[in-house]
Amino acid sequence: MKQDIFSVNDLCVLISGSSRGIGLSVARGFLERGAKVTISSEDASELKQALELLKSQFPNRVFGAVCDVRSFSACQNAVKQAVSEMGTLTTTICNAGVDRIKPVESYNESDWKFILEVNLQGAFSLAQAAIQYYLENTITGSITFTSSICSSIGINGLVPYSASKGGINQLTKTMAAELAQHNIRVNAVAPGYVDNLMAGVALHSKSEEVHHIKTFTPLGRKCQLHELIGPYIFLASYASSYVTGHVLYVDGGYTAI
Repeated sequence: MKQDIFSVNDLCVLISGSSRGIGLSVARGFLERGAKVTISSEDASELKQALELLKSQFPNRVFGAVCDVRSFSACQNAVKQAVSEMGTLTTTICNAGVDRIKPVESYNESDWKFILEVNLQGAFSLAQAAIQYYLENTITGSITFTSSICSSIGINGLVPYSASKGGINQLTKTMAAELAQHNIRVNAVAPGYVDNLMAGVALHSKSEEVHHIKTFTPLGRKCQLHELIGPYIFLASYASSYVTGHVLYVDGGYTAI
């Protein structure tokens, strides 16, 4: 057994949707603990800014790959680029996500297609590309998806988003069962309400929204970005070596009541 079971300093990590928000915070968390990290985004300008910021602190351990996760070939290329820069790939975090909040009757075909392609198809396409690399190179790797509390409970205005995250939970369980024979672990982190700006979403600032969050979250507040680092670190580290097919809710107790 490793002396420090939570150590990630020997990991090479690829994170989609990591030029801002949860992905960027998690990338910094891995870098601060010695890992090599490739951040990625479909927004080349935003990716460049994030990369410059991280490189100023971690000059030899952070790299970037432009990747629109809706494209299977782009995900293949992102994995190849990450391997080229870091030497290998051990940990893949499928985090890219978008949302458009509307009443159910107001969604159009474009909304539905966009959200499902980024959140569900995009998660699968990057995971598949990473798994193909793991299998070809006999890597004992891991996949971590970003799910949501919306994957298992109903929240107004989030129909396609919730459908995509429910799909993520099933990807997690099914892929974990299939890949266990190869010692590839697959898990998910499901955040609750987070102080985070996701594409297509404004912060919950209306008084009734703030009241709802405080009332129905036992801890009485939204999650801070840094509070999500630990769960992703845990699922990537030796500390979770017997954990696969699990959706870890990080929600201040929201789904407990």
